[in-house]
Amino acid sequence: MAPAAVLYGAPAPGLVEVPKGARQVSPLIVGSEDLAALPDASLDEAVILAPPGTLERDFVLAQALRALKPGGAITAFAPKDKGGARLRKALEGFGCTVSEDARKHHRFCRAQRPEAPTGLAQAIAAGAPRIVSALGLWSQPGVFSWDRVDPGSARLLALIPKLAGKGADLGCGVGVLAAKVLASPAVTAFTCVDIDRRAVACAQHNLDDPRVRVVWADARVRDDDIASLDFVVMNPPFHDGGSEDRALGVAFIQNAAQALHRGGTCWIVANRHLPYEAALTAAFATVEVRADAGGYKIFEARK
Repeated sequence: MAPAAVLYGAPAPGLVEVPKGARQVSPLIVGSEDLAALPDASLDEAVILAPPGTLERDFVLAQALRALKPGGAITAFAPKDKGGARLRKALEGFGCTVSEDARKHHRFCRAQRPEAPTGLAQAIAAGAPRIVSALGLWSQPGVFSWDRVDPGSARLLALIPKLAGKGADLGCGVGVLAAKVLASPAVTAFTCVDIDRRAVACAQHNLDDPRVRVVWADARVRDDDIASLDFVVMNPPFHDGGSEDRALGVAFIQNAAQALHRGGTCWIVANRHLPYEAALTAAFATVEVRADAGGYKIFEARK
């Protein structure tokens, strides 16, 4: 049964009024519903913490307007310095009459869904999953490094040896590292984990391999099904909600160590300024720096 109201994102408590019973539809919150899968003209209200990227933002707003009944209410908001100043223009581009206010460093735009919004199909198409030629893989705007290989991942790709046995990629994205790992026939099983539902869906397209299991989950949370591994590869995130959070990488390191058997190895790339040596040394028996150039360090850690 379709919900009457939805919430996209995780606003700070007290920042915005959320309709009672609103269902979460952010792809970054594990277990949420998919806004794109909701029926047309089924919602009474949508509250959207708008993402900062233009293609992703317009895709989300267009999907919300598509799913709203004519006259249904939309509240879209974002920090002023992360797209909030552009929200009004984006909604007006869809034919909405917008009222706007500012408080707590955010811009809030409120509107009702017009009888016949304009430009929804174009915005949805522009933000939809597609094969990205630069990657040769399925990806989608909003996914980390969605249209190119991240520089850190590129450096790790150049150094990863042929691996063997059972492994995992924590924070797999659309499967860039995984595709290289799976080129080794000695890999027998490989679990890919990501917190972004969109990345998981793309990875499932990209990694059509009977050895692969793709999981929508928070890689910081222990999963008993990911255990006794021979190897882990990862390019862990260090931003949460746009702010640097070094604890993210530390949590990835700790979880990788717990998932490996004694003697198992972890290959990890990190921005050079991130102080992961202490966490690696605490979690692993040996830690070797395999490369240190271009602002990135690559470690091979053995449990």
